[in-house]
Amino acid sequence: MATDGSKAVLTIDLGAIAENFRRLQRAAPGSEIAAVVKADAYGLGAAKVARALAQAGCKQFFVAHGDEGLALRDTVPDAAIYVLHGLESETRAASEAGLIPVLNHPGELQRHIQHARRRGRRLPAALHVDSGMWRLGFAEAELRGLDAATLDALDLRLVMSHLACAEEPANPLNEEQRARFERRRALLPQAPASLANSSAIFLGETYHYELCRAGVALYGVNPTPGRVNPMAPVVTLEAPVLQVFEVDAEGTVGYGATYPVRPGARLATVPVGYADGYPRAAGGRAAARIGGASVPLAGRVSMDLLTLDVSALPPGAVRHGTMALLIGGPDGLDELAAAAGTIGYEVLTRLGTRFARRYIGP
Repeated sequence: MATDGSKAVLTIDLGAIAENFRRLQRAAPGSEIAAVVKADAYGLGAAKVARALAQAGCKQFFVAHGDEGLALRDTVPDAAIYVLHGLESETRAASEAGLIPVLNHPGELQRHIQHARRRGRRLPAALHVDSGMWRLGFAEAELRGLDAATLDALDLRLVMSHLACAEEPANPLNEEQRARFERRRALLPQAPASLANSSAIFLGETYHYELCRAGVALYGVNPTPGRVNPMAPVVTLEAPVLQVFEVDAEGTVGYGATYPVRPGARLATVPVGYADGYPRAAGGRAAARIGGASVPLAGRVSMDLLTLDVSALPPGAVRHGTMALLIGGPDGLDELAAAAGTIGYEVLTRLGTRFARRYIGP
């Protein structure tokens, strides 16, 4: 892969994504693992990611919007593609592509039934049941208000809900939501059920049902915070040093003059900033690695640049073109997220388009 030598390189390991799919399948052996590839597979490239997952055996995918599903259909022609936000405009293209809307409220349900009647056949759908998040989904009273004729008009493929605190195993809300889900899905015709996201897969068999919806764990973020990451790392971000400063007077680094330096300090600047999705809030808190050694960020993250304090490394160890590892290893995404006061999901989805992207694996 040729670059101009001054760009950061984002490496995405498709083999690791496939391996994470297999690991999740082993963690929930009685359930099928579906892949959540919304937001362009969390920013990593939905077409390439979905192709790798399909080759690994994944047969069901979730996206947020209908246009994401349409874009994905040619990549996975035989897979089930669920659209989490429903199909606000149920076009002929969506129907012909076989997209399955997740119906979140009675208005969506009625629109879908009307569309099915115009098409002259029952159309597949999933029903989203609210179990305590108060975000999307049918309330219990709305479920009780559904008559048999309305439900018979559906080709009901899935009944699903979503946990609020799945990454916290001891949180009592998990079991409260599971109990509500059991009660509310009993009001519906029998259909496969889905409650578990990435973290809930590790809550145990009672949360698995027939289908688990794996998202961020596929991409290497730790679904079990506070424990060893059970997933293989997927993303590596490296950037070349553009310039090394040998500090010869007391001063400060970068905007806001927040990082003081003394004579003898050495500073290395690399071409990554918040315009690339590297979080500005990580300035002064995160670290990078050069030659296996940890080096702290010096001062604030700029739009296109950040500076590393390499004073602790041997003189001459860092020069123009030396590569700095900004994200890497089994906890790289989570460590950067913690430094920025956010979560791995946000770091992933904000990784920008200015990087030179390199895909490895199948």
